[in-house]
Amino acid sequence: MPRMTFIEANGTRREIESPANRTLLSIAHANKLPVEGACEGSMACSTCHVIVDAEWYGRLKKASEEENDMLDLAYGITKTSRLGCQILLTDDLDGLVVSLPVETRNMML
Repeated sequence: MPRMTFIEANGTRREIESPANRTLLSIAHANKLPVEGACEGSMACSTCHVIVDAEWYGRLKKASEEENDMLDLAYGITKTSRLGCQILLTDDLDGLVVSLPVETRNMML
């Protein structure tokens, strides 16, 4: 099973092992990480915004135009920002590192 690391906004590193082909959003939820995902992965919000470590960003499939449009709504967007609902953890991404942004747009409030 591939492993990945989430770096929480406070700097805490959480290394997680997950079955392959699960989205980062579903992995975060399964591990009680503070990633909202208000639209439940339908790419209708930006509340699963993650910042991919620069060394891993080029290894991901390119973001779609729709994903980039949703990222425009996210706080703290960076050059390596992606939506967690659009990234599948695969064996090729074993070791992936992503950070959770310091601020998010909470759609549930």
